[in-house]
Amino acid sequence: MTSPAPKLPVSLEANPRLSSWVRFTDDGRVAISPGKVEIGQGIVTALAQIAADELDVDTAKVEMIRASTATSPNEGVTSGSLSIQQSGRALRHVCAEVRQRFLVAASERLGVDTSLLDVDDGVISGPGNVRTSYWELAGDVSLDHDASTVVLAKTVAWRAVAGHSVQRVDIPDKLFARPRFIHDSPLPGLLHGRVLRPDVSGARLTALDETAARTIPGLVAIARDGGFAGVVADSEAAAEAALNLLRKGATWSAGEPLPDGNDLAGFLKSQPVETTVIDTRSAVSTQKAARVLRRQYIRPYIAHASIAPSCAMARWDGDRVHVWTHSQGVYLLRADLAIVLKLPAENIVVEHMEGAGCYGHNAADDVALDAVLLAKAAGGRPVRVQWSRHDEMFHAPFGAAMAIEIEADLDEDHEIIGWRHAIWSNGHAARPGRAAQPALLAASEIAAPYPRMISTNPPAGNGGGGDRNSIPLYELPAWTITSHRLLTMPVRTSALRTLGAQGNVFAIESLLDEIAALRGEDPIAFRLRHLRDERAKDVLRTAAQRARWKPERRSGVGHGVGFARYKNTGAYCAAIAEIEGTDDIRVKRLTLAVDVGEAINPDGVVNQIEGGAIQATSWVLKERVRFDRSRITSTSWTDYPILTFSEVPAVDVEIIQRPEIEPVGAGEAAHGPVTAAIANAVYDCLGVRVRDLPITRDKIIAAMELAS
Repeated sequence: MTSPAPKLPVSLEANPRLSSWVRFTDDGRVAISPGKVEIGQGIVTALAQIAADELDVDTAKVEMIRASTATSPNEGVTSGSLSIQQSGRALRHVCAEVRQRFLVAASERLGVDTSLLDVDDGVISGPGNVRTSYWELAGDVSLDHDASTVVLAKTVAWRAVAGHSVQRVDIPDKLFARPRFIHDSPLPGLLHGRVLRPDVSGARLTALDETAARTIPGLVAIARDGGFAGVVADSEAAAEAALNLLRKGATWSAGEPLPDGNDLAGFLKSQPVETTVIDTRSAVSTQKAARVLRRQYIRPYIAHASIAPSCAMARWDGDRVHVWTHSQGVYLLRADLAIVLKLPAENIVVEHMEGAGCYGHNAADDVALDAVLLAKAAGGRPVRVQWSRHDEMFHAPFGAAMAIEIEADLDEDHEIIGWRHAIWSNGHAARPGRAAQPALLAASEIAAPYPRMISTNPPAGNGGGGDRNSIPLYELPAWTITSHRLLTMPVRTSALRTLGAQGNVFAIESLLDEIAALRGEDPIAFRLRHLRDERAKDVLRTAAQRARWKPERRSGVGHGVGFARYKNTGAYCAAIAEIEGTDDIRVKRLTLAVDVGEAINPDGVVNQIEGGAIQATSWVLKERVRFDRSRITSTSWTDYPILTFSEVPAVDVEIIQRPEIEPVGAGEAAHGPVTAAIANAVYDCLGVRVRDLPITRDKIIAAMELAS
């Protein structure tokens, strides 16, 4: 039997031309052009380390180029904790092949066999002190070739940079307030735009009196296309003033009713759905259950709540348009813009700039189309559009609400003999560029509107959506996992960090904890007994040891554990929470162990796990989109509170470094385990289980009343 032919990494197979990834500059640097983008996760630093390792250059010589549809490889969207897996593997292969090509050229120039040549910080040398460099040879070595499968990257033992913590390349600008975010980077001749939108969900603009708005000094134009309207002015103050007067002259149609926010489970279960059986497992022997536990878990709609509202800039030049955006997918955004504008994609350049906060499909893509439509009226000058906080919390997509029901069949000893897990949820993905119709907000408002996309779920092979992490990693004898995706969407939903994983891990780990308590068994010992994956066991044992599980019981203090492997294919993470419950719930400490395979930048991995743990704490204790039957009401930080600095727990992270195993991403690994650990700690502290997030004082009182 012959071995299968070697394959290129997925991103490289889609973008095989070496020159699209690497080039050597005239100033003695190496420019690296990944298709993945920096959204605060430190990815450009890790990718720079990979390139530096394979090329044998100092990381200071590596210049990371922002993604652009004009020059960068098309790596789709930066999401799902896949950047290291996709872009990292591609770059490792590309740089190894580039290095080999230059060694061959150096061998010919220096008359020395390639096996006798060394590379040190880009200088290629051999016996007799002969030397050249990448930059001297750059004119002789063409990289306009497709990657081959012949060249192999360095083995772990020969990597000098990957696996070591280095300073992130994006932090100094942010620390010293140098312009790096799109919000702080004006273009010459910049104008400012604002868009008029309703305060009632689903309402459409039917009439507009522009008279008062046109009196504002500094107003350049009022743009209208059907139900889309906005202003362009020479200052933000003038744009705001004109928008306020334009709002007074607007007439809107009736809106669409929103669900009952106090009965999300009832709403989710009452809607038309598409039902999919995700997975089934049959027991070897049939055994009658002595007891069936039926539990329901609820996750509310969650806002992205990016610290800075979404922002974009656009400029027209004839029938061509240039867009600057903090979108996570510049090529996907370009595809939707081409549909709306009825232009060839090659007439549109979409260039990435960093934004201050992005945790999935927020309004970055929507505001880009806003800027493009308003820039049509700007006479060739660039237009910058920044949404308000109200816009961001009202009109951007939310993370989908979820109702999860689990039935566990138990025998007389409370051992699990059957498991049924059902999910009701909106779809978790409505990103641009993935359908024949655009997913952008303004596309549903223009005179020839496109229907608003109903969110779907990514396929199971990509980690799933509402069903993400719904298949237990534990060895249970039988299960049936079913997903019910809503075919209606009165509340706009799309990808939020972890998609359905947070809700499913919360549900699974909460019920496992409850069963362990019924058995009188330590919850970590119970989990270890049901795991066969040694890496999974290792993160649980490591977290337990680091947290000194389990300390002597103290009044008003609780401890809980949660575990998951993200998507069941990514990073392993175990979390132990210590909480105080004397007044409101306060998370005092989170101890986590994580296994991402090879940790390219250990400090970056710790940063990602810390950030995910803190965000999950905010979700668990505070965050919920609020609405009445006609409008979103949580449109400010007052109405949508998030964790404050004084409430941030101490976070302690240990990495289980496995340099011999291909790396995976860390950005979304902590959310599910931390959510479950906090919920289980609440039970340990107060003796009640809260299954309806967020865990507030009112929810605890309701759970106590239900249990009494």
